[in-house]
Amino acid sequence: MSELLKNIDARTRLAGTNKLEILLFSLGNDLRTGRTETFGINVFKVREVMRTPQITAAPDMPSAVKGMVSLRGVLVPVVDLSEFIGMQVETPREIMIVTEYNGHTQGFLVESVDTILRLDWAKMRVPPEMLTANMGGLVTAVTELADGRLVMLLDVERILSETAKYEDDMVYSQIRPLERQDLSIVYADDSSVARGQIERTLNALGIRGVMAMNGLQAWQELLKIANYADATGRPVKELVQLVLTDVEMPEMDGYILTKNIKSDSRFAGIPVVMHSSLSSTSNQQLGRSVGVDEYVSKFEAQRLAETLSRLLLQGSAAPAN
Repeated sequence: MSELLKNIDARTRLAGTNKLEILLFSLGNDLRTGRTETFGINVFKVREVMRTPQITAAPDMPSAVKGMVSLRGVLVPVVDLSEFIGMQVETPREIMIVTEYNGHTQGFLVESVDTILRLDWAKMRVPPEMLTANMGGLVTAVTELADGRLVMLLDVERILSETAKYEDDMVYSQIRPLERQDLSIVYADDSSVARGQIERTLNALGIRGVMAMNGLQAWQELLKIANYADATGRPVKELVQLVLTDVEMPEMDGYILTKNIKSDSRFAGIPVVMHSSLSSTSNQQLGRSVGVDEYVSKFEAQRLAETLSRLLLQGSAAPAN
């Protein structure tokens, strides 16, 4: 297993190329459908793959949270992914994928892992609305393999939000509004949970937000805004004052979106903030290498609000009376 994920840090070289590597895995045969589906998780977020160690049960946990294990002295919560998404399986969860998001480490129990697949984000498609509705937004992207199998990329942020309860509702009540009615941003994220957090933060600040489900949609919205600005003889910065983007998104990732913005003179002076669960120093450096102005980890609404407030007020003079 260790050989499979050796040198993961070296894979960060893919950033800025609109490519990703995903670890394929199975949750077993679903007794309801008789099918064994293939799922994926971005290698950037995987620390290691191992045989499932002995799990210590903990009281008052969601049913999918099986307990915790000790990994090199660190207590790690363990989630059974098949139970979380509502599958009915009989095979044991013999493999644990250890992941890291925003400095939080957790284990996901799966039946088996397959291989690491290198793909272009352009080949990762936004799932159909019916699938999104039926699975509660758990699938953020879908791609087809050469053998005809469909691979579903899971929204790990949603899983963590519902099992770990990282979000505190009190945080939003403590955000002070900017008391400006003329500010707006474009934000892009493929996670419904992350989009909800961003929307709540913007509402607390009193900022208008234009939502996109991935980098390509955000870029198309920005081009529409730029074309309208050209037609009306106004600078783009009067219409949108900031772009907030995730890193991992189907069709176009946050690195390519940032490169597009920074290479187009019409968007000069508009800061780009990267908002991601990829919280390592190397990923922050990669973001800055393509022109990102600030980096904010997810599940930190107060820090996101402070960063947006500072950049928006710095870059936008109050309108003349």
